[in-house]
Amino acid sequence: MIIREVCTCPLEIVHDIIKGKWKTMIIYQLKDGNMSLAQLEREIDQITQKMLLQHLRELKSCGIVDKIKTEGYPLHVEYFLTERGRKLLDAVLIMQEIGIEYMVERGQTELLDRKGISYKI
Repeated sequence: MIIREVCTCPLEIVHDIIKGKWKTMIIYQLKDGNMSLAQLEREIDQITQKMLLQHLRELKSCGIVDKIKTEGYPLHVEYFLTERGRKLLDAVLIMQEIGIEYMVERGQTELLDRKGISYKI
């Protein structure tokens, strides 16, 4: 991930931080608290472990997520949103609402139903 050094707007930096297919979904999944790598991988359809680890590293480097390592064997790692990540979560939740509205307007509610995502018609 490359974050530009020179920008014309702070939103360019945020865009650099969250661009990528999976980052907003990772942030969304962490909304309710700590999750292990395996839990995240299960909850995010079609993400590979390699891509998940890469995006988690990038989000960690920007202060959006952090991790807790538990001593012992087997090693247990949990990821969580930082204070900055929780601020970004507010924007992700708004983006989720807009996506739901768009899907409902077009009659694309099958996915919402399958995932148990509530919506109003």
